Amino acid sequence: MATQTATTGNLASAQNIIVAECRFTGEHNDPCHNLVSSFTLGKGEKQITVPKVGQMTAEALTDGTAITSAADIGLTTVDLTCSEVGVRVVLTDKLTRQFNENIFRILGRQTGDAISRYVDKAIIALFSALNGGAALGADNSSCGLQQVSGCVAWMMSAKAPRPYFFVHHPNAIANLCMNAAGVGTSYYAGIQSGFPEEKLRDFWKIQVSGVNCYQDGNIDKISTFDSGYGVVASREAMCYIESLAPTVERQRQAALRAWEIIHVTDYGVFELDDSYGAPAQYEIGTLLTA
Repeated sequence: MATQTATTGNLASAQNIIVAECRFTGEHNDPCHNLVSSFTLGKGEKQITVPKVGQMTAEALTDGTAITSAADIGLTTVDLTCSEVGVRVVLTDKLTRQFNENIFRILGRQTGDAISRYVDKAIIALFSALNGGAALGADNSSCGLQQVSGCVAWMMSAKAPRPYFFVHHPNAIANLCMNAAGVGTSYYAGIQSGFPEEKLRDFWKIQVSGVNCYQDGNIDKISTFDSGYGVVASREAMCYIESLAPTVERQRQAALRAWEIIHVTDYGVFELDDSYGAPAQYEIGTLLTA
């Protein structure tokens, strides 16, 4: 008869619950990850090289005269690589013996939140570098319909490829929604095609000039100002690349009478095209609640 331990079954069940909850939370709690382009490294691949071609210019022709000039493709490339990020959890034997499914779902949410927050902040850090760091908006400027419409017009003038998106702090988006409330209800048409509605519905708030506006609480204030950098961008402006989806390993720590569980993911975030978006600087200070 095979020898069974007091924690074997419980730990396996707990591990499965934590991993499932971690993946679910990570997928649904990171808005920026679901807005930018996504790539996956296959087994044995070190990097992905993404090509970009420039714009060509047509010329007027004369009947019977040969075309002598040749257009330049203007090919450039971006190399995408990954690095690891992880979370360590220690489960004691006593905890697993007193197994309660809710406890392990909570642990899964915590680790999922940690990983998704880390990835989300990494993408947010790219905002301020777009457009050569030249921001739309300004400190002490509130986010309203006129401002977001101007950001969308700037994107169209820049000939950035659709679809576009606008992301900012919840306080900035709240100002935008209050600004729209006095005009009408035509700004709530739903999430535009090209983005995963199930994973973004909790972050989407309003649509302006055909562009969805999302809120992200991980956007921080700039230094001592009350403003922060959101972004208006094409989906092709930035990207998320994944080599290893969130995965788990477990290791026995006998001295602690516990199991050590390590969650790891291998990912990277990059600018794909600096000209396909711009940081959007608007006030994100605390709003009146009374």
